[in-house]
Amino acid sequence: MNAIEEKLTKNGIRPTAMRLLIYQFMAKTKVAVALTDIENNFAKAERTTLFRTLKTFEEKGIVHQVEDGTGIFKYALCEPGCNCAINQDLHLHFHCNICNETICLTEYKIPTINLPEGYISEDANLVVKGICEKCSGQ
Repeated sequence: MNAIEEKLTKNGIRPTAMRLLIYQFMAKTKVAVALTDIENNFAKAERTTLFRTLKTFEEKGIVHQVEDGTGIFKYALCEPGCNCAINQDLHLHFHCNICNETICLTEYKIPTINLPEGYISEDANLVVKGICEKCSGQ
């Protein structure tokens, strides 16, 4: 069993061929990807299978969903040890206005936000928009 199969199995996911391929694709791209990005890479796969795989990965803590303001949900692999808890694993995302890539900046954590009494946070997302290092030439 390879490392990806072990990771999926450890998270309660049966490592089918398609799930392994999608995980490998996401690991290789190193940016958040939309369902259409995955569809374009796996043209012969059914959209439903791809969507269900992403949702399974999200439910089991393999990926997290990113809302980058483009109106299209994107997905990125979670860091080792991440459990996507709102009080400890939230990080900054950067969306490039030129190449349209959305990148997880996991080393930059979103600070805890104290809400008024009676308010319960369920999710937080911080996206900075601008020009990435690749497009800026720096």
